Amino acid sequence: MTIRTKLLIFIPLLVLLVGSVSFFLYQSGKLVQQSYHMMMDRLLLYKSSVRTTDDTLNRLYIYLLNPNDSSRLQLKEARFRLRDQRAALEEQLHYSHHAAALENYVHMVDTFMEQEQAAFDAAQGQTPRSALALYAEAEKTAGFIREDGQLLVDQELDFYQPVYQRIQAENNRMNRLGAAVFVINTLMSILIAVWISRSVTGPVNRLVARAKQISKGELKAKPSPFRASDELGALSEALEQMSNDLSVFIEKDKASLEKDRLVKELELHALQSQINPHFLFNTLNVLSKLALLEGAERTSDLIVSMSNLLRYNLRNLDQPVTLQDEVRHVQAYFKIQQARFRDRVRLELDIDHTVLRVPIPALTLQPLVENAFLHGIEQMESGAMIRLGISRSPEGVSVSVTDNGRGMSGEERLSLLRLEAGTDNKQSTGLGTRNVFKRLQLFYDKPAMIDIKSEPGKGATVTILIPEQKEGEQAYVPTSDRG
Repeated sequence: MTIRTKLLIFIPLLVLLVGSVSFFLYQSGKLVQQSYHMMMDRLLLYKSSVRTTDDTLNRLYIYLLNPNDSSRLQLKEARFRLRDQRAALEEQLHYSHHAAALENYVHMVDTFMEQEQAAFDAAQGQTPRSALALYAEAEKTAGFIREDGQLLVDQELDFYQPVYQRIQAENNRMNRLGAAVFVINTLMSILIAVWISRSVTGPVNRLVARAKQISKGELKAKPSPFRASDELGALSEALEQMSNDLSVFIEKDKASLEKDRLVKELELHALQSQINPHFLFNTLNVLSKLALLEGAERTSDLIVSMSNLLRYNLRNLDQPVTLQDEVRHVQAYFKIQQARFRDRVRLELDIDHTVLRVPIPALTLQPLVENAFLHGIEQMESGAMIRLGISRSPEGVSVSVTDNGRGMSGEERLSLLRLEAGTDNKQSTGLGTRNVFKRLQLFYDKPAMIDIKSEPGKGATVTILIPEQKEGEQAYVPTSDRG
């Protein structure tokens, strides 16, 4: 059951329980009040009818002594009140438990009203004796009304005494029941609130504790056996799954690191078994001197270029070099290639010597020139040209390598710019160039430094924009990206 479902079920249920108990108590109290009001209304009606009868008799007496308009009006008002109360008494015949006595009482009121009217008519007819006689009869009837009215009150009280006692008992029972229901409802509310809060805070505390364990690296700690079916249970399962996945990934990383360590050890052993580069340089120098002594000057120059090229390639590539070092390296590389291509290829240099102190990653220009040889002009029988241009631009220093070879398609050009590696029928295409581009971006920490312009059959131009560096600013070449 989800937390939202729990809240939607138990909170309305609790409210409904409180409302039901309150409605029950209200209805019970209302019934008791109705019974009490009916009894009191009947008793008040009896007493009021007696008082109105006496008041009417008194008004009649005043009128008989002093028959004027004021006394006649007061008598008329008292007569109307008595008539209204007589009608109310007649309605009580349907509800009274003493219908016979009440009916007799109503007849006496009717008799009094007839006698009062007769006395009033006699006074109007100028017959004082007859009016006084009728007044005496009305006074006697009013006495009977007082006696019967008190008798009706006593009968009502006698009848309602046990009812009143039951009402009192019912009130006491309702008070006790209300207190008990209040206590039970309060306890249930507390229990439900504690249960819902514990169903939320308990899993949350366990999740916090588990998260702290994971943050400390205790991924293999025993998880809590508690499994909830709500959102917190799903979150707990996801956290455990994440912990298991992290354990798997860490084990994989450990295995990968161990594999890399073994590979590095093998590479170290392989390097240790290779010829010492200094011995190779010394041998090349001896061969160069020997060729010079034998009169083979071109062979001697070629061996010297090869020695310089090899020495440059084996230098520490983490340290930047200057453009001047790169240009010399390109010239040494071109001498070796020219021994192969002879007059089929020429190298043109257009260099602004004021910018040759600009720092640049080692082995940046030679791979670009080599790429022009391999993929641009290698198949040309004559007229092949590679041009190296270095000049100052508003943004920094512009270095371009241009060839007039076969060019490249738009797809190949975009592949190089996106640092993607491709292959053709002979060898890897753009792999060394890709590493050069990537090292440049890492070295200067700037994207979009390279531009390539080429069309099939119209050669290619690779342009590198070297941004100006402030004095004291250092650059870094990651060893993992050496070309």
